Amino acid sequence: MNRLVALMALLLLCACAREQPAPAPVTPPPAAESPPPAAPATAGTQNETEQATHSQESGDGGTERSPGDASLENMAGAGTGGSLPPGKWQPGVNYSVLVPAQPTSVAPGKVEVLEVFWLACPHCYALEPFLQGWLKKKPSWVEFVRVPVIWQPLHRAHARLYYSLQVLGRNDLIAKAFDTIAQQHVLLASEDGDEDQSFKLAQKFATDNGLSADEFAKAWNSFTVNADMRRAEDLTARYHVESVPFIVVNGKYTTDVGKAGGEAKLIDLINDLSAAEHGH
Repeated sequence: MNRLVALMALLLLCACAREQPAPAPVTPPPAAESPPPAAPATAGTQNETEQATHSQESGDGGTERSPGDASLENMAGAGTGGSLPPGKWQPGVNYSVLVPAQPTSVAPGKVEVLEVFWLACPHCYALEPFLQGWLKKKPSWVEFVRVPVIWQPLHRAHARLYYSLQVLGRNDLIAKAFDTIAQQHVLLASEDGDEDQSFKLAQKFATDNGLSADEFAKAWNSFTVNADMRRAEDLTARYHVESVPFIVVNGKYTTDVGKAGGEAKLIDLINDLSAAEHGH
């Protein structure tokens, strides 16, 4: 039990960086949790910046705009139908431009908003209510796609749990798994990367919540889940995901909570990037 509590404490500190979970020194604290002093600003700006930093683990805190950002947008074919509100967002600061743009999984005329996340990431969990609120109001031409990150065995186990519950049509249990890990500190997977143990823990969670052991086992080992796992691994590599939550808009733009300036501003940025892609 002590070992599990220690692991969960580590996850709460730096769960969302690519290198995690891994032993970290207690002193000094991780850079992402204790950012260097910012340039002089108003108290409100400082608080907002600190909050955004704590809401997004990132290995690169740079916010300088590259001279080539505008050219990158042209090369990527960005903003072909619409444009962002002038002066509101800056490429290289609030979002990055992918060159070349990546293919999406949505139908023509739709704009894909993709979130790369992890069930045990506290920052993903903090973003969740903002995303759920946005999903109730988003335009019909925006299609939300969620992909679990795959870095290490623990992430892989959580990804397989996510896809297994999705195949079984139990999105309610996906939300409950999120809550269980974040609130009850129950990992629902082997902390040592043991695949058999991860399956048993995931299966127990499923059966405790009304699913049969057999139907969950079939989903866990199904062709569909295996295909989804390969796609998640491919997208993690293709988008060079180094931290989560990580947002990709229409295969052209990437951003996160820290770049946007907080969870609410991230939703605002997603809306503006999506509208520009749709020609609004």
